[in-house]
Amino acid sequence: MALMKQIITTLTAILLFIFMAFFVLKAYNNAKSYEEMSELIVQKHNITQLSQNQLKKFAQGVTLGLYDGYEELLKEQQKFKEVQEFFKQKAQQYTLYFILTLGVMFLLYFIVSLREFTILLGLSGFIALIGGLFTPIMMMSIHKEVEYLGDVILSMESKGVMGSILKLFDNNNYIVAMVLLLFSVIFPLLKTIAILFVSIFIRSKFAYAMVHFFKLLGKWSMADVFVVSTLLVYFSASKGEMSRAEVQVGLYLFLTYVILSILATLSADRMLQKNKEA
Repeated sequence: MALMKQIITTLTAILLFIFMAFFVLKAYNNAKSYEEMSELIVQKHNITQLSQNQLKKFAQGVTLGLYDGYEELLKEQQKFKEVQEFFKQKAQQYTLYFILTLGVMFLLYFIVSLREFTILLGLSGFIALIGGLFTPIMMMSIHKEVEYLGDVILSMESKGVMGSILKLFDNNNYIVAMVLLLFSVIFPLLKTIAILFVSIFIRSKFAYAMVHFFKLLGKWSMADVFVVSTLLVYFSASKGEMSRAEVQVGLYLFLTYVILSILATLSADRMLQKNKEA
């Protein structure tokens, strides 16, 4: 009976991890497609393109509708916006599915041991971290209202954590890039791997020292700081007359990792304390 329960629990956990990885991958793909469609729309909102649009509008008015180039243009723009909105909703939808699946995984807390649950938290955090590092976290755009032309998009940029680090390297900002890479990528990855190591090799003499080390290291981690600073940038930029900011699903994945990392560390610490008392 106990063996059957263990088999069912293991298979359930494996299925949940497969679903979580699948949902994160789909969220990433749709977020990148949304980014590409946004860049395409931006290209059609520069001064040159908007000037041509006004000429088409004028030509259609002068010819009393015999020339329908402007009407076709409006249909094309509407189609682009619908496709853009489709990818945005899909990215949000799959991110929500990931979070809901994660919520189902938390129900296993009442079934599995603390050690097994710590492993589940570590693996879930690893999936969320990978998705949060590569999926776009924010889209920033600069707008200018020009008379007779309308809303001109001067620039648009969408980046994730890894994209921001690569851009810093490209701009020769090596120190800032290395600090961000170290504290927001390498340390979180090492921390997740260490928690999994401790949970699997709980009787290892390195387990207690490793958890203590990463608890101290957590004070220097920039993962949570990165999330807070991103939100501050969003709130400040979204209120500007020229600048606009839009949070992408990568931020939610990264925030999920931060929460899971804290819970996994607490769970590992509690697990080791119980093991020590036993």
